[in-house]
Amino acid sequence: MKIAVVTLDGKTVSQHFGRSPYYSIMTVENGEVKTRELRERRTGHFAPQGHQHGSDVDERGRHGYGAEARMSHATMAQEISDCQVLIAGGMGSGAYENFRESGLNVVLTDIQLIEEAVKAYIAGNLRNLANDRTD
Repeated sequence: MKIAVVTLDGKTVSQHFGRSPYYSIMTVENGEVKTRELRERRTGHFAPQGHQHGSDVDERGRHGYGAEARMSHATMAQEISDCQVLIAGGMGSGAYENFRESGLNVVLTDIQLIEEAVKAYIAGNLRNLANDRTD
């Protein structure tokens, strides 16, 4: 299994998915981390053409909805298509829903350190705080 964690520095879980320039990718086998990779993001705010929030707001005022946002999120999910899990500190509800629809197990957490979050996930103890950490 591969776990992607959004990060600013390779050590901590980014609190905002869209503002994190990297994924820390960990390959887990038999309950242990076997490999680590720091992968640069090339989508969203880090795409060569940038990422703008426009008319992608739903009736409840949450951003990340609509056809353009869905396409953008699909491109973001493609960057980590070899992963089964995505861990972040927070993200827009549209992104959260789109990533889950793409097949990713998305977990939003308040754990600060990547190593701790991944260990908790492997142990089955990482609580998903999506209700508190999406807009």
